[in-house]
Amino acid sequence: MPLRDTSADHAAADRTFQVDLRGLVDLLSHHLYSSPRVYLRELLQNAVDALTARHAVEPHGNFGIRLYADGKVVRVEDDGVGLTEADVHTFLATIGRSSKRADRIAEQRADFIGQFGIGLLSCFLVADEIHVLSRSARTPDAPAVEWRGRGDGSYTVRTLPASARPRPGTTVTLTPRSDAGEWTRPQQVHALARHFGSLLRHPVTFDDGSGGSGTPVNPEPAPWARSFPTPGARSRALAAYGEEVFGFTPLDTIELDLPAVGLKGIACVLPEAVPAGRRHGHRVHVKGMLLSEQAEEILPEWAFFVRCVVDAESLRPTASRESLYEDATLAAVRDALAERLREWIARAAASDPDLLGRFLQTHHLAVKSLAVHDDEILRMLLPWLPFETTDGHTTLDEFARTHRTVLVTSSVEEFRQVAAIASAAGLGVVNGGYTYDRELVHRMPEIRPEVSVADLDPATLTAHLDPVDRETELAAAPYLAQARDALAVFDCDVALRTFQPASAPALLVDSREARHERTRSRLAREQEGGLWGDILGALRQEAPRAQLILNQLNPLVRTAVAIDEPELARTSAEALYGQAVMLSRRPLRPAESSLINRSFLDLLAHALRKDS
Repeated sequence: MPLRDTSADHAAADRTFQVDLRGLVDLLSHHLYSSPRVYLRELLQNAVDALTARHAVEPHGNFGIRLYADGKVVRVEDDGVGLTEADVHTFLATIGRSSKRADRIAEQRADFIGQFGIGLLSCFLVADEIHVLSRSARTPDAPAVEWRGRGDGSYTVRTLPASARPRPGTTVTLTPRSDAGEWTRPQQVHALARHFGSLLRHPVTFDDGSGGSGTPVNPEPAPWARSFPTPGARSRALAAYGEEVFGFTPLDTIELDLPAVGLKGIACVLPEAVPAGRRHGHRVHVKGMLLSEQAEEILPEWAFFVRCVVDAESLRPTASRESLYEDATLAAVRDALAERLREWIARAAASDPDLLGRFLQTHHLAVKSLAVHDDEILRMLLPWLPFETTDGHTTLDEFARTHRTVLVTSSVEEFRQVAAIASAAGLGVVNGGYTYDRELVHRMPEIRPEVSVADLDPATLTAHLDPVDRETELAAAPYLAQARDALAVFDCDVALRTFQPASAPALLVDSREARHERTRSRLAREQEGGLWGDILGALRQEAPRAQLILNQLNPLVRTAVAIDEPELARTSAEALYGQAVMLSRRPLRPAESSLINRSFLDLLAHALRKDS
């Protein structure tokens, strides 16, 4: 139903506000605002906008905002520009107008944070009645105007003598509903005022009715807006503020300053690593008022190693004023802030290796994600980034000093299979199975042209394993044939070689791609003749087989290849295969788990029979 003007003043009669108030409050509470607590932010925004307009009229005036809450009422009083009766109707009437008009109003109100009408009506989230008393500073002899709105949809507007409000400004008084005590208790009102308004540029005080002179809500400006005697004192103050806001001691703080959009603030480097791609919310203030604590869009995705708190002049809030409108300005700000983070990394690399080392130790994954797409960061930091290699965890720069040819695996599993053998053979292998690692290793020649990089191929590894002499191979042939027969179900060949370390009885050379190809071939055979079989058959290539390479230098293998009992030979081959699979650390297939259990029990039974 429309708001009804029940004013006794004939001049104000027959004025209506064409909006269903109950429907609007439902819209605000369920679809626009995240919580009823925003009512106080909206009141503060209206007050700040009024002060901004007052300063345009009286640039040197000393104006402020006063909050009062005693459990019965919540009151916000400002020394702003005030309203005339015509202003009240005009501002309230802006709700629901055409988008073109809304855009014009937004352009005219570029120096303001919010819109008076929406801000005022948001108070119905917690109150049954809103009372506004205002007097205009632009028209000193204008009377005071009173607007009283009720939850049933009615409102009154009337003029009062100037003595009803001696000074220009506006006072908004709420009568809270009984179920809104969570948001209107004095302690909560004070906490909300601190939360939303701690960086406001106008003085704000809070009074709980206990008789004091009022507690400052924002006693100090933001630390980046203050002067300090030394750069060290400034750095410590910024770090202390970051710790107060975010609850952690930053690894470092990066001061942010974009004069073109009036943005200032800090980025706090997290002291602990976070999962790749996990984006943190950032605290964004617009003209001092807290807009959002979860503004992910202010930084690019790769910058998940920092949390920011910024205050900006030119960023555009969405209708709820709880997030930022995605436009060209925000995109430019995001790019500029990303450049500030790159500059910080460059400064650390050039002048503070200790800080860089601590940063990379904690956030190497974030830097790797950046280096993949940023050639400057790649050139600057790739030699410093840690990788898992056959020489242990080391930087590529260190690794390339001893290995002019760098081999890189395509998976963690593949690296686990070959690491010990490759190390003993003198091969330099990098684990490329982690996110970004393989791509970055392949770009190493861009930084170190003398280094060559290649993917590790099973043939490359087996070429570095020494063959056994012909006599030994002939003697082992019967065992190898039985082993191949036992492992045929796994598409696995068996060979005999010599390699270090001698303590390793067997090496399983396989890859995820080879297993996928074998699975596809098996499905094609099972589905042969059908449509699905034709499709898989068209994709089928010569399925690469896994290879179990037995180490002739290992005493256990030398004993096994001499076994002349067929069943025991098969069992020992299955046990060697199972042990090699487990050393590869890849997930076991059900058939492999069954084989490992069966071979263990069979060997145990054989040992017990032999001892009895």
